[in-house]
Amino acid sequence: MDIPQSRTLPDLLDEMAARYPDREAVVWGKERLVYRDYRARVRQLAKGLLALGVERGDKVALLMENRTEWLLADFAVTMLGATLVPVSTWSTGRELAYVLRHSDAATLITVDRFRGRDFLAVLAEAGAAPTAGRGQAPGGPELRHVICLGAERYRGLTPFSDLEALGAGISDADLWARQRAVEPRDVAYILYTSGTTSTPKGVPLQHFGLIENMFNIGERQHLTEADRLWLGVSLFWGFGCENALLAVMTHGGAVVLQDHFEPGEALALIARERCSVYYGTPNIALALWEHPERRRRDLRSLRTGAAIGPPPAMQMVMDIGAAEICNVYGLTECYGNCALTDARDPVEVRLHTVGRPLPGTEIRIADPRTHRPLPPGEVGEIGIRGYLMPGYYKDPEKNAAAFDADGWFLTGDFGLIDADGRLSFRGRIKEMVKTGGINVAPLEVEEVLLTHPDVEQAYVVGVPDPRKEEAVAAVIVLKEEQRVSADDLRAFCRKALAAFKVPQHFRFVTRAELPLTASGKVQKHRLRETLAAELAQDPR
Repeated sequence: MDIPQSRTLPDLLDEMAARYPDREAVVWGKERLVYRDYRARVRQLAKGLLALGVERGDKVALLMENRTEWLLADFAVTMLGATLVPVSTWSTGRELAYVLRHSDAATLITVDRFRGRDFLAVLAEAGAAPTAGRGQAPGGPELRHVICLGAERYRGLTPFSDLEALGAGISDADLWARQRAVEPRDVAYILYTSGTTSTPKGVPLQHFGLIENMFNIGERQHLTEADRLWLGVSLFWGFGCENALLAVMTHGGAVVLQDHFEPGEALALIARERCSVYYGTPNIALALWEHPERRRRDLRSLRTGAAIGPPPAMQMVMDIGAAEICNVYGLTECYGNCALTDARDPVEVRLHTVGRPLPGTEIRIADPRTHRPLPPGEVGEIGIRGYLMPGYYKDPEKNAAAFDADGWFLTGDFGLIDADGRLSFRGRIKEMVKTGGINVAPLEVEEVLLTHPDVEQAYVVGVPDPRKEEAVAAVIVLKEEQRVSADDLRAFCRKALAAFKVPQHFRFVTRAELPLTASGKVQKHRLRETLAAELAQDPR
């Protein structure tokens, strides 16, 4: 397929609506939009936002579950030359206040409630929303407007449903003039990476990169206008709005939204809507695989998509039905992915590598201390050039640390490039365990543990040790009804690993006890903290 001619998001919507006016674009619940109607709804909303005072360069925060209005807001905001700031629906008041302040958001679009959470109460806690009869809290984010989708009606909130009438006086010519002023290098999104030990970083992403790199990602998946994406990962996460959404849309496909991931509903949705594209994390794959409905659902429509995780997790996605799933590597900072396998690559390649660099991207492996490039087959730090953010938002110190003098983005990840030019991810540098002066890569130990027939999940971390500096420790989730012991696993590891790599400490937990980020990733720093505290009380 030819790459779209458009280099801004609103122009991309216009181009797809002209190419495929009657083709389905968005499905959410009982609501279905073809591309022609999708464009009309976006323009209607954009007029309302313009009438409300949203201008070029403004930052508009969006706090909402996966639903049609999320996508409408995305393209309406960027049509005006404003920047969308997606916010996690898991945010506490403190976290929300930080993102709103740091991003300089002038407008917030939100829902009143989602899954039992009162978002207006969260906004009030953040000092970001007026309450009935009262103004915003002193010191809260300086919002000009709060737009609310829901039943709430009181002073200080603009109902989402009022935007259509509000924009009635805005002409097509006025809106067109705003759209024409949008440039390919304008910032379309600021996405906040989930923080672990520090505050989240704002990652600005430009229009042209969101189109060009996502098109290339879709090409590796061999997407066409006939493909239909099941989107159960959250749109506020880069894997959703940055990657999946635009990889499919640049090819004229449809997006089938699930407002939040629930495996039984997901299986029914994939079967009913004949979805062909899967995006997911290892915990999503496991939940789908184990659900009793899986065997009763016709999932033959699944074909390709993008997934992350160790070989057993990738194999699970293939066994669910997405036989041409692509293994991917990337960060929010590099427009979602910088490397991925081809959907037609052999299974072994897609299980054990993350493929070759995408067009327009360079990847190198270098010594993390000297930045000296390393030859194929050697493990070092992954560096990226090409499709990259212009720099963290309002953070010159982090930018200085993230880029070297030659413009390479230093990922903080270990990897190697094989003789065929394919990249393999080998773990996070910050997660490296230094035991007795020797570095141990957690991913290597995890991969061995995952080959044990009784082990479902394995996470390896370093914990303080008075003699070795750090000791290797493993957190294990066993498969149902399995009772393997720590000694059994140590003996198993000794057959494949040098003695210094064998975990000294084991902790067995249930899935529910694993600490997760909003995007479903296991928080290893919290596992490390919990283990360290337990071992300090009982070092045996």
